[in-house]
Amino acid sequence: MTDRVDDQPNLFSVGTQVVTLVDISGISELVHDPRGTVGVVVKSPTDHEHSYRVRFPDGFESTLKRSEITMLARFKKGEIGDITHAVAQEQLYQRVIFRCVIGSQAYGLANEASDVDRRGIYLPPADLHWSLHGVPEQLENQETQEAYWELQKFLVLALKANPNVLECLYIPLIEKVTPLAEELLAMKSVFLSRLVYQTYNGYVLSQFKKMQADIRNHGELKWKHVMHLIRLLLSGIGVLRDGFVPVRVDSYRDRLLAVRRGEIPWEEVEQWRLSLHQEFNAAFETTTLPERPDYERANAFLISARHRALSEELP
Repeated sequence: MTDRVDDQPNLFSVGTQVVTLVDISGISELVHDPRGTVGVVVKSPTDHEHSYRVRFPDGFESTLKRSEITMLARFKKGEIGDITHAVAQEQLYQRVIFRCVIGSQAYGLANEASDVDRRGIYLPPADLHWSLHGVPEQLENQETQEAYWELQKFLVLALKANPNVLECLYIPLIEKVTPLAEELLAMKSVFLSRLVYQTYNGYVLSQFKKMQADIRNHGELKWKHVMHLIRLLLSGIGVLRDGFVPVRVDSYRDRLLAVRRGEIPWEEVEQWRLSLHQEFNAAFETTTLPERPDYERANAFLISARHRALSEELP
């Protein structure tokens, strides 16, 4: 879960302002500082088993366990934004309106070792969304390899031409779709624009630059990542040329899998990448996609969805 509380919170560093959760005893076991006093950590332990040394405004110092103090910033925040006080996050999984299978399974690049990854969208209840607690932008379950974006977060990412999000709108392996999600899929073309060129190209360029540094410094490569970057370029070219997101890469399957296995020399992969960038440039010059996505339609859909979130039943 995105908003889960860490069972092993990070250690407080020296200088951190903290609030005491217990009374602080002084001489003769009398209370020197009451619960709720603010102090500063002057010595931090190396693990959660040992205590902190905390100094208070009058110069008095005390040894306190991790369970006896909390950060001042967290103390002031209280339950604001803490979803766990409002609803069990498991209940939000009941608000999933769209679920699909992504990754190698969807691209046609899976093998016997490939995981089954799922992504989708959830629509939070209106009351919870409007409350002080708010809702997480993403639900995530690492054990089941699934994650769900809150609807507004999904729409914003789609409008920015996020590749992972756009693929969800065009993916063939759909496991769940409510009537509201059907409406979204019916208008998926409004999210496509020339921004795809900058987003896809920019990400691939930055990642290849990092990999070139890895080769120089470590002589190692993550070939699976290289394969997916090449696939991303192929996808971006298809979006600009044909006006939809191509998910399966059957015609390139054998060559892409050879890249994943490290069977194609780096120099040859680099040449393939450079030629794809040239194709991308050419597709950008001739594409009929608009400069920007249709923000108005996306906004109108979100407002409509928010109204329907008032209903107890999932739209």
